[in-house]
Amino acid sequence: MSFEALGLSSEVLKAVLEEGYETPTPIQQKAIPLVLTGKDVMASAQTGTGKTAGFTLPLLQKLSQTPRRTNGARKGSPPVRALILTPTRELAAQIAESVATYGKYLKFRSAVVFGGVSINPQISQLRKGVDILIATPGRLLDHASQGTVDLSQLEVLVLDEADRMLDMGFIHDVKRVLALLPETSERQNLLFSATFSREIKQLAQRMLNDPQLVEVAPQNATADRIEQQVYRVDKGRKRELLSRLIHDEQWEQVLVFTRTKHGANRLAEQLERDGLSAAAIHGNKSQGARTRALAGFKDGKIRVLVATDIAARGLDIDQLPNVVNFELPNVPEDYVHRIGRTARAGMSGKAVSLVCIDEDKLLRDIERLISRELPRVQIEGFEPDPSIKAEPIRQGRQGGGRSQGSGASRGPQGRSGNARSGAGKVQPAGTQAANRSRRTRSRASSGRSA
Repeated sequence: MSFEALGLSSEVLKAVLEEGYETPTPIQQKAIPLVLTGKDVMASAQTGTGKTAGFTLPLLQKLSQTPRRTNGARKGSPPVRALILTPTRELAAQIAESVATYGKYLKFRSAVVFGGVSINPQISQLRKGVDILIATPGRLLDHASQGTVDLSQLEVLVLDEADRMLDMGFIHDVKRVLALLPETSERQNLLFSATFSREIKQLAQRMLNDPQLVEVAPQNATADRIEQQVYRVDKGRKRELLSRLIHDEQWEQVLVFTRTKHGANRLAEQLERDGLSAAAIHGNKSQGARTRALAGFKDGKIRVLVATDIAARGLDIDQLPNVVNFELPNVPEDYVHRIGRTARAGMSGKAVSLVCIDEDKLLRDIERLISRELPRVQIEGFEPDPSIKAEPIRQGRQGGGRSQGSGASRGPQGRSGNARSGAGKVQPAGTQAANRSRRTRSRASSGRSA
């Protein structure tokens, strides 16, 4: 099937073809025609399968072919016509880039608002009038409280990465945003997510009107094109093994995940001392620092980008070949999203996990989730010491003094801007996804990400 067969306009098709895309992905084939009909859609697909274009392309076409609503609008700037709500700054910026790229032959105005930067330029842009607004929940509510954004005539709402939105504790902010919008029946609602948890289905009941369900891959499946391996190694030798792998395997671009912000900073500094260009990216970094690190990584100036899970859904890097779990995530689903940064857009990739004895339970939970046993690899000279006993893993702090990547950063990862960090809660290794709702309530009470 071609993009032409999906019913897209010549202006949108021209922009798509100029980007080198000829064949839509399965999620695009199913979602785009439904969105064009005006139906509410609840869509799920593996990360990296083109969900963003699945709602961006038909959204641009619908707005270009539908006159703006005028009844009930406030005096002043024209109201926002479409709102795309997303959990992280990086994802918001990338969606804004996609909107600009695919809509370059259409007449519309778009803007992106998130925290960590001055609000004043955003206010100026909103006052000029915006058709499509891409926003993170906290900063959007800041604008709403100041009366700088008009959502009263919203025609389309898109909730992207809905499961991550809930994981990061945004459910109350999302509900506050929904309260600012026209009735559900008066707007089109699109919910895109990598997974459909019980909480996501409850949210869908609140914001969707008789939605069409689109699923194109088994829930929590990992991409077949990703080669996955587990390297067993003691906690205190992980950094040494990582440097060895990067050098020996000649990895020129590798994304490395840690659990904590402090651990990300420390690992990046250690890799620099090993002669590898590295940078860290997480919620405590300023937006300028995050943007510079990501730009340097994309253009090859930075070889290793060390990230917390804020980046698991927010990074879209063409042809990223290697992802490393320096530490396994506490939530098994996050493993799927982490390794989904590679093998995107039909490419292949490699995902390596460095696993110490403390993480055995986490590894079993991940394998149970993805319904497969990951192949083990043992590097000579890095065999685990059998005398070392497992230690508990705490969220925000990894127990014991032997860790190269442990840190004292507390509070939920991914907070940024005007968020207030909350105290980390002790979680046993292998915390199940069922516990996420409890963490979500705790996180929501400690402040919101801008």
